[in-house]
Amino acid sequence: MRFYARCMNRSSRRVRRVNSALGAFLVAICLTPLTARAQVEQGWPEVDTYLRLNSNMRVSFFASATRENRMGTSASLGPNFDYYLKSLHKLRRIAVFSRDESKARVLKLRAGYRYVPSPGGPTENRWLGEATGNLPFVKRVLLSDRNRVELRFIDGNFSWRYRNRITAERTLAIRNYHFNPYIRAEVYYDSRYSKWSRTAESIGVIFPVHKRYELEPYYEHQNDTSKPPNEQTNAIGFVFRMYFALRD
Repeated sequence: MRFYARCMNRSSRRVRRVNSALGAFLVAICLTPLTARAQVEQGWPEVDTYLRLNSNMRVSFFASATRENRMGTSASLGPNFDYYLKSLHKLRRIAVFSRDESKARVLKLRAGYRYVPSPGGPTENRWLGEATGNLPFVKRVLLSDRNRVELRFIDGNFSWRYRNRITAERTLAIRNYHFNPYIRAEVYYDSRYSKWSRTAESIGVIFPVHKRYELEPYYEHQNDTSKPPNEQTNAIGFVFRMYFALRD
């Protein structure tokens, strides 16, 4: 009987622990919608087209939906011109299965333009310059550091913004199929507010679909502290990239 009583006591404690865990889980589920109401949930489709001119230059066209202000989803579209500097053997080995040949280069320079209309908000014309450095890291991880300066004309008012984005990605394989998961973090400095006004953290995967195409689903969380109250955005994005060349 004592043995039976001890077993019953142990069972009762386990049941109470399970009930406590279930209760905490249910409370978390109930509170999650309340928390989500203070945030913005969005979907960001994007299509990028690249045309290789020669071994060191390419042009591209960029079209996407994005969160550029607090008025709602904005469109962003425009051309880019890219120029590559020196390649490295280690980078070529890491990026051998990538459709983006710029990942095998130590430095990529970009000049571009964006037209950003916004329903219910101001229209923006943006000129940008970028320098992206690539570095081979341990375990065949590719580190990329993108530095972007944007000259912004929002309803005729000039401002500028600096963005620094760090990406770590690695090629994985399932049998003969190779894909690239990555993590990414970005900070924004906005001259309109004279401070670091936004942060963004992303996680995603780049899937080659064809020798010319890539599909990239990702999740991004943004925290906008430009003005009170802070605004957080959670977005699911899908990027479709197409790569062509003047001479195949």
